Amino acid sequence: MLQIIQSKKIAGHGGNFAIVASRYNTRYVDAMLRAAKAEILRAGGKVQIVRVPGAYEIPVVAVKLARTASPKFSVIICLGVILRGATTHAQHIGEAVSNALVQIQLQHEVPVIHEVLLLENEQQARERCLDQKHNRGTEAAQTALEMARVMKTF
Repeated sequence: MLQIIQSKKIAGHGGNFAIVASRYNTRYVDAMLRAAKAEILRAGGKVQIVRVPGAYEIPVVAVKLARTASPKFSVIICLGVILRGATTHAQHIGEAVSNALVQIQLQHEVPVIHEVLLLENEQQARERCLDQKHNRGTEAAQTALEMARVMKTF
């Protein structure tokens, strides 16, 4: 069951945030991207957006950003939508991306927010990306802001 995203007052603490967003399934990803960007800007953060062709290309850009010395990103947000089809291809892409993103954050000690969604159909994509009450872009940004705050404490 989808949970409604609660509007959070997150104190403006700045920070540099990178968003890596797929162009594949643009309608859905763009809606998440707009929501994530707005949430970060509202909290006083700076955003750099990098677009890639598809979900499979997200990790290589995320690792490059994690290695970047200047500006050092507080958090990297990864946005994409993978829709299942008649074959297992979507599952393989989803697993590869998930495994790569967790390795990037552990190796580089930069939080990587994983919102590369593997969905069954377009109805699920509409609910999670186009509906403001459930927009995973907003949720990703809120998590990123909280993780930036947590990481500053070390």
